[in-house]
Amino acid sequence: MSRSTLNATVAAGFLAVSVAILVARANPATSYESSVYAGAPTITWFGFALALAIAVGTCLTCRGRAQGYGIGLGATTVTAIVSLPVIRNYHYAGMGDALTHLGWTRDIVTGGTAPHELFYPGLHAIASTLHFAGGISIERALLIGMVVLFVPFVIFVPLVVRDMAGGGPAVGFAAIVSWMVLPVNNIATHMGIHTNSNALFVVPAVVFALVAYLRRRSTIERLPFGASPFSVLIFLTALALLLVHPQQMFNVVVLIGAISGVQYLARRRFDDHPMIDHPTTYVHTISLGGMFGLWALGNERFRRAAIGLISGLLSQDVGGGSTVDQRGSSLTDIGGSLSELFVKMFLPMAVIGLIVGLSILVVWLRRSSLDREATSFVNYVSLALFPLCGMFLLYFLGTPTMAFRQMGFIYVLLTILAGIALAQFVGGLSRLITTPGANAVTAVVLGTCLVLGLMTVFTSPLIYNPGQHVTEEMVSGYEDGLDHGAEGVPYAGMGYDPYRYDHGINGLAGSDTLSGGSAATGSVNATVFSEGNYSGAYPTGEYYFVVSEWDRTKELEVYEELNFDRAALEGLETEPGANKVISNDEFTMYAVDDEPRATG
Repeated sequence: MSRSTLNATVAAGFLAVSVAILVARANPATSYESSVYAGAPTITWFGFALALAIAVGTCLTCRGRAQGYGIGLGATTVTAIVSLPVIRNYHYAGMGDALTHLGWTRDIVTGGTAPHELFYPGLHAIASTLHFAGGISIERALLIGMVVLFVPFVIFVPLVVRDMAGGGPAVGFAAIVSWMVLPVNNIATHMGIHTNSNALFVVPAVVFALVAYLRRRSTIERLPFGASPFSVLIFLTALALLLVHPQQMFNVVVLIGAISGVQYLARRRFDDHPMIDHPTTYVHTISLGGMFGLWALGNERFRRAAIGLISGLLSQDVGGGSTVDQRGSSLTDIGGSLSELFVKMFLPMAVIGLIVGLSILVVWLRRSSLDREATSFVNYVSLALFPLCGMFLLYFLGTPTMAFRQMGFIYVLLTILAGIALAQFVGGLSRLITTPGANAVTAVVLGTCLVLGLMTVFTSPLIYNPGQHVTEEMVSGYEDGLDHGAEGVPYAGMGYDPYRYDHGINGLAGSDTLSGGSAATGSVNATVFSEGNYSGAYPTGEYYFVVSEWDRTKELEVYEELNFDRAALEGLETEPGANKVISNDEFTMYAVDDEPRATG
């Protein structure tokens, strides 16, 4: 392909993504959307698809600056997809932790809480700065902050691989795999305002600083007192990661500690090896471990989480097996299956994991074509996977949610290794067939994985989990309900505890727990409620029943009335003991009493 044709093709890709963004911006969400994908205009997805096709082709076939254009195009497109809630003017997104983070940020803005009083104030500080500097709402500032923390992932993954493998096809492959956003599994890591997940996207920046420190051994690039600028970069990026979420910082400490262990063994065993020439990471391991310890051990939330993990390990009924069995049974009841869900959610992860695993095996068998320097970096990361996977198993036995968060970190490292593994795979395949044929096969495999990966970045009915779009009407309804409810009367949701909205609306300043709000809350008993026994569906008999459009979509459409009957919900309209007290297009609140009140 000539230079002019290539430039025109890449320009067409950038034009396509620009048009896609403009069309999406011109068609904002006007009501609750259960799917980011279905809500965006078809032209938007056509533009994104064209841009990604050009980006993938450029990354596979070009080198140098031209490959860089393809990487930039793909990174821009994926960032635009991640930014759709911002582009299409969502009021907010997230019904769980996201609302608690909204409350914390609101506390910082109003002065009720100082940033350093939070265990992980990074995202909240970014959002507060955007709110004050840009004059935007706190909700929108948090959504933009989510995107800001995502960008380092698509930038630094190819940069890390370039430093590890010296450039070439591995960089392009790494970029493509990064666009699949494999660390998001929608079980415990999410694309949203979820600081543990947001921190995953900052990890490649720390790894880049680490690889730069190990590889670039220039003696003239020194700071005062002989400090390496790359050591300073490691500490600064690690500090940023610590402020976003300490769990991922701890994983980085384990990673660097494992590298230190490998370096120590290499120095005892070999006389001539690239690892011997690398500067040691002993000081970094101790310093970053101390930084984490000082930050975490003095925090009550960290201590509670540690106690919860130990309790889980000692309990017989806690673990991932029972959770999988329960979800498998529920999926069968609504016409789905675990195998179908696995293909949708985990097939790209399985394919990339298999390719990386085989590549590591080839390296260990000394059948790889990598040079000794690149092989050393592959060994650093692959050997660090042993303690990291051990932690995954420990979490799985104790607190399964933490296990899937750990899986997110592991897949950050696998995404990096995937670039090198795929380059070796294509090199071997081209010797069996032809280089164009190998590129074509790889393009089909990666293209399929890319589509599946991006289809499940956000939750949607496709994976039996409706999108958590929070509309202004929902917030307004909850705010009115919480402000005007009778004192002492609890609020009960339909399969959802509404205390999170209390967090988001009123903040958490002065609260001693994250599992409740300023008012008593809970959820109704689904079986009793569906039988029409509304007052008996909640322990107090008298309560406020709150239901939003998200609840209706989840329980009646996605779950196909598995838990709640539509007829029972509609029966509230004529129930003498239930009075509708607040209602708009997205939210309804009923006052339910076991003793109907006279009217008139």
